Amino acid sequence: MVFSSIPFLFFFLPACFMSYYAVPGIVQALQTKEGRKARTGFRAEILAAEHKRKKAGGFGAGKALEVTQRWRNGILLLFSLVFYAWGEPVYLLLMLFATLVDYCGGRLMTRFGTTPGRRKLFLACALGINLSMLAFFKYADFLIGTVNGLSGAAIRPLGLGLPVGISFFTFQTMSYSIDLYRGKVPVERSYPDYLTYVSMFPQLVAGPIVRYATVKEELHCRQIRAKEVQEGILRFMQGLFKKVLIANQIGALWEEIRLLEAGQASVATAWLGAVAFTLQLYFDFSAYSDMAIGMGWMLGFHFPENFNYPLFAVSVTDFWRRWHISLSTWFRDYIYIPLGGNRVNVGKHLRNMFVVWFLTGLWHGAAWNFVLWGLYYGVLLTLEKYVWGRALEALPKLAQHIYAAVIVVVGFVIFVFDDMGALGAYLKSMAGCAGNAWWGEEFLWYSGNYGAALAAGAVLAFPVYPWLKRRLAEKGGTVRLAACCVSFAGYVALFLAATAFLVNDTYNPFLYFRF
Repeated sequence: MVFSSIPFLFFFLPACFMSYYAVPGIVQALQTKEGRKARTGFRAEILAAEHKRKKAGGFGAGKALEVTQRWRNGILLLFSLVFYAWGEPVYLLLMLFATLVDYCGGRLMTRFGTTPGRRKLFLACALGINLSMLAFFKYADFLIGTVNGLSGAAIRPLGLGLPVGISFFTFQTMSYSIDLYRGKVPVERSYPDYLTYVSMFPQLVAGPIVRYATVKEELHCRQIRAKEVQEGILRFMQGLFKKVLIANQIGALWEEIRLLEAGQASVATAWLGAVAFTLQLYFDFSAYSDMAIGMGWMLGFHFPENFNYPLFAVSVTDFWRRWHISLSTWFRDYIYIPLGGNRVNVGKHLRNMFVVWFLTGLWHGAAWNFVLWGLYYGVLLTLEKYVWGRALEALPKLAQHIYAAVIVVVGFVIFVFDDMGALGAYLKSMAGCAGNAWWGEEFLWYSGNYGAALAAGAVLAFPVYPWLKRRLAEKGGTVRLAACCVSFAGYVALFLAATAFLVNDTYNPFLYFRF
């Protein structure tokens, strides 16, 4: 089920939140009913009920809060399992198995891990099972194809479907086991609560990668605040608008340009297509994160930010501080730093960079272009570190932005083409080495047809909206009131427009679902 779809927006989401928000009223009604029964019963029943409440701690505010949290977790778990099973119910068993492995591994580590050796054994078993599962479903056919290509063998590919979100929830479960081994989090004793943490539908299939340490307190005790619900709704709507009105429209432009034959597109058109895909991927993925974070606020959870205007970066290093933050910090904390990070000699640091960026590329998909994409960034980050970093910092800010933008756009061309021949042909078109003209009428046609979406994407990819919001907040009461009215009307109009597009459009993928 896709967030930007009619069934999710108008059926699943309202049913989930209506059930979720109704829990306190139901608990209060039960509490009132119990109190009324105690007041109207025989004296012996009253005394027995009073004794029972005292013995159990009573059904006061603390007990009511505990029951409310338990019921809300149950409702969230139920809707999350339905959400995941909607598209491919068979893989629900795989996710249940993965969570059971890490939950049981955590309990065993706590119960019997009295020595470092035993703790390492339980951790190794949990990680080994997780990685084996990920490797089998995601990389088996890639490995078979590589072996066939190198040896001339004819091993038949398995043809397995990739479970949606397997890379995300596998990294979440592994982070729990590693943090538990390191003593950074307590063991989760309730399997339903642990399953709720992993399977929460807002972030289940495309992130952000939420660590157990981030939500462990809220998993057991959280508050629903009216202001955060309001802000969550607005954040969700912003993500919906970015996805439907910008990412989908610019994505349609990219699909048209990529179908042009080699040499048919001018250099300007080839660059326009590369920029279009870059904007599509950014708005598509950041929109999902916006919607996930917004729904988290509405549920009482605070998920980590995943994007911070990465196309506004001034270097490759800065870009990766801003792009897919939950993934880059995951690799930093669980791979890069344990290997020694940059606090080692140059040779080992280069090794650490190679390992991390090879794995980062491979995480995104079972194809050589993803490996190449990861190594591309690994090499550039190394060069910024040891060769031209200081010279880059001395340049004007505009030159730094252009430098980073060109590298990112070329990088996403490598990212999108899993066929190396098609990748080479497109890069030649961008460089003007495919016998194509530098300029063509098709560039003006594409720019005119998709000009509104491109202009909106070009503006909103930079921190213009936060700047405008801050400036309006500094104004007087009348200006602020007028801005709020205009904003409300704008949200309504954009929601109606997005709904109209969803009814009529067939092109509505989330690109990161395939990872």
